Amino acid sequence: MSADSQAADLLALATEIAADAAAVVAKYAAERTYVVETKSTPTDLVTEADRETEALIVRRILGARPGDGLLGEEGANRDSASGIRWVIDPIDGTTNFVYGIPAYSVSIGVEREGRVIAGVVHDVALGQAYTAALGGGAHVNGRAIQTSGKTDLSTALMGIGFAYDPARRDAQAHFYDRVMIDIRDVRRMGSAALDLCRVACGQLDGYFEFQLNPWDIAAGGLIVREAGGLTTGFHGHTFEEGYVLAATAALAAPLQAVLDRNPVP
Repeated sequence: MSADSQAADLLALATEIAADAAAVVAKYAAERTYVVETKSTPTDLVTEADRETEALIVRRILGARPGDGLLGEEGANRDSASGIRWVIDPIDGTTNFVYGIPAYSVSIGVEREGRVIAGVVHDVALGQAYTAALGGGAHVNGRAIQTSGKTDLSTALMGIGFAYDPARRDAQAHFYDRVMIDIRDVRRMGSAALDLCRVACGQLDGYFEFQLNPWDIAAGGLIVREAGGLTTGFHGHTFEEGYVLAATAALAAPLQAVLDRNPVP
């Protein structure tokens, strides 16, 4: 496949910025001297590392492309004058980061006129950069990746996630409980961006969660699609609205049917 030339250029910049951002996160992880605070709920953590990393990413983007727009988890929000918008999660998996669990990433997606055309998810602890540009396939550290090709839903391994809000978490727990009978098993690893990358490289056969944010899924969703998988929504909502279903091409439709017949409380 041949990538869209603008997408390839934007991916190169995003990959370079993500690597520098990952170095900042890794430094904080090694020193463990940061202040931990909370945001929307007592379980929704944020650290100095999140904020410093987002600030670095924003400076680098605007230094190279001053007309571009921004949407970041930690508050970056800027209209685009160029048709390009960067969707940023400086640390996806902050709770894992705080607890020293090696499953957190820097995620940067790039949209053109609302469509994601480039994305990088940099797994900080493992030093793996998952990348994709529209039409150029998906890679990890330059090596091409693809989804598992699983076709049987009953033997599929799925990723799931939970919200920080207690009421939403309770709804998710009941929903997942009803879906479990139709699949092999689930894994909950605490980083939506990395879970999407695990679908892309075949470590998971699919992933589903609802009420996620754009910065959780922008880069990872493109990486799944460029690895041969499908992303879609469920219960009348789209993937982009945060009702996230990502899976091998053969599993997307049957998984969507299972999710749609089990109502979200």
